[in-house]
Amino acid sequence: MLKKHAIIVLLPLLGLALVTGGSALAGGDAAAGAKVFNKCKTCHITSGEAKRMGPSLECVFGRTAGAVEGYRYSAAMSGSGIVWSHDTMAEYLKNPRQYLKGTKMAFAGLKNDQQIEDLLAFLEGATVGAACPK
Repeated sequence: MLKKHAIIVLLPLLGLALVTGGSALAGGDAAAGAKVFNKCKTCHITSGEAKRMGPSLECVFGRTAGAVEGYRYSAAMSGSGIVWSHDTMAEYLKNPRQYLKGTKMAFAGLKNDQQIEDLLAFLEGATVGAACPK
């Protein structure tokens, strides 16, 4: 009888894992993401037009890659047609040079999925300002 109850309890959980792609991640923690962003802030800012080694990330979500005026992008980035979303950014951050051959971004990437989710939670709050298209 115990086995039957265990199956009844586990089947919905298995279904949830299949629906979510098996991911245990339930989103990110913006405060933890701010700490992860310390790896990025040498080259990027989250608001304003100032450029460092990399372009400003203000209004990055929904923006076409290579679109910050005045920043000199690689031909690969300018011609990629990528529109930055949570998903495209997550994949890019895992290994930028593999995701987009020819990118100028020297960062090796984040290998920890939770750090990526945390960083994205931070960026989704920190890069959206009044100047961003709605």
